[in-house]
Amino acid sequence: QVQLVESGGGLVQTGDSLRLSCAASGRTSSIAAMGWFRQAPGKEREFVARINWSGSSTNYADSVKSRFTISRDNAKNTVYLQMTSLNPEDTAIYSCAVRPYGNTQYTYWGRGTQVTVSS
Repeated sequence: QVQLVESGGGLVQTGDSLRLSCAASGRTSSIAAMGWFRQAPGKEREFVARINWSGSSTNYADSVKSRFTISRDNAKNTVYLQMTSLNPEDTAIYSCAVRPYGNTQYTYWGRGTQVTVSS
């Protein structure tokens, strides 16, 4: 089992930046990759970014590419999502998730942190 706790959300204005953190605990040796997802009100959850645990590979949704950066600190078992140039369309609950080795799906999920961007 892997437990995930997100933090760093809040209320910001258009153009502001925010950094989200996701701290993992438990069986962290099983982590192959971690991802950030978001769900806006009335919409389905969507992929935002992912990073493999070695940090050698990252992927981003087109909507956040060049604005968001995912990174990880293995010593702290923490993944970050640096968000810049935020706009109201980025308003959502942001959740992190873990894909364990041997799995093709994200199996463990955090409870999420709210990000609200005002215009």
